[in-house]
Amino acid sequence: MANFNIISQFLKDISFESPNVPELFFKQDNSPAKMEINIDMQVKGAENNLFMVDLIIKAHSKLEADEKSIFMIDCTYSSLVQMDENVKDEETKKRALLIDVPTLLFPAVRALIVRLTAESGFPPFAMQPVDFEALYNQKQNAAAGK
Repeated sequence: MANFNIISQFLKDISFESPNVPELFFKQDNSPAKMEINIDMQVKGAENNLFMVDLIIKAHSKLEADEKSIFMIDCTYSSLVQMDENVKDEETKKRALLIDVPTLLFPAVRALIVRLTAESGFPPFAMQPVDFEALYNQKQNAAAGK
């Protein structure tokens, strides 16, 4: 694992929509909901081994019966990262920035989403832990055409 320092982490952008409220609150139907979650990471490099890492999470909850949206969350949580200047191997840097940093950022994003959904009047939604290494490998394999 590459040595790096998280200089700061912060909420860069967040959007919450619940287009079918208050109708959903009056509905007596207990039909199950389904959740679609998309996770992405973006890295922007700067001078002096500084990097901006964005952890982007999009969550969309819908009723299974009629596909009506319950809520949609679009969140970008970011970190300014100082990479150790002795790390020269690009693959090592890439893995640190796309696996290790998002792993450290995820608990803060998860807590934000729990609080946001609870404040919206819906049951709190706690995302399951994410295996960022598996996600990284999956994206690498897709890019390589495997």
